Amino acid sequence: MPYIKNSSYNKIPRWQFNRHLQTMMPSMFRKVEGIDYERERLEIDDGDFLDLDWVKKGSSQLVIVSHGLEGHSDRHYVKGMVKSFAGNGWDALAWNCRTCSGEMNRLPRMYHHGATEDLKAVVDHILQKHKQYENIALVGFSMGGSLTLKYLGEQAKNVSPRIKGAVAISVPFNLVASLPTIHAPSNWIYKKRFLRKLARKVRAKAELFPELIQLEGLDKITTFNEFDSRYTAPLHGFKDAPDFYQKVSAHQYAVHIEVPTLILNAANDPLLPKECYPIELANTHPYIHLEIPKKGGHVGFMLPNSELTWADKRALEFVEEML
Repeated sequence: MPYIKNSSYNKIPRWQFNRHLQTMMPSMFRKVEGIDYERERLEIDDGDFLDLDWVKKGSSQLVIVSHGLEGHSDRHYVKGMVKSFAGNGWDALAWNCRTCSGEMNRLPRMYHHGATEDLKAVVDHILQKHKQYENIALVGFSMGGSLTLKYLGEQAKNVSPRIKGAVAISVPFNLVASLPTIHAPSNWIYKKRFLRKLARKVRAKAELFPELIQLEGLDKITTFNEFDSRYTAPLHGFKDAPDFYQKVSAHQYAVHIEVPTLILNAANDPLLPKECYPIELANTHPYIHLEIPKKGGHVGFMLPNSELTWADKRALEFVEEML
């Protein structure tokens, strides 16, 4: 399907004049009002739980929204997407990865870019317990976009026909190539913020499992490779950080996708290298669409005088076109 060369995103707030402002300002200042969730706790097979936050309109159509690294259902970008779909008659479900719902999960493991077993548990729950949904869409942001693409690729031959479309926004399509980019000097603020939040999670987890998780040296970690080698990889069954990055990267799974899927990555995203813009794949793949707006930053895409972003509106537009 097509690589969309001429993106419809061309109205950028004047004060967001570079990629860092387009990334940071929404995160710091954007507010989305009027979303009142109804929470459901999903008990999963390994003895842990996932918290699901619903907005119900009595619809036969449902969007399932996956948040990014150290995000949750109350983040502005999740609530904006929920409001976009719910405002057009859809039911919406924003699920929280383990450790991200405000309550620490029960098991030693946490979440990561490749933890599609949890997204699968959410989707299977919907398919089995909520049969009223005839049309289901998946939307993921950044890490959540990786989960969405990986899930659809892994499950390609088994994806329910009720899943009609998917959108992945600001997605690190090639995780191996993305790591040097986030460690670039110009991106120090993003790296520092993510590592600080992840370290806080590790400390909370160590209180529950002091014999398993050692905190000595945690404050000296300055790279994702160090963090993932010490914590992410051993807690989730990987040899080390390079093994983890290679095995979970979405690019190797996306080629198998058989559901209409739109990838929205801004050309000026500070966290994405050229390997995260699969132009050749989009030009030859029967289901993957790729749109590369010139601007938008990472999970930005704000519009002047609008509570919703261009990505909120574009995702809805794409999914409804697929219907």
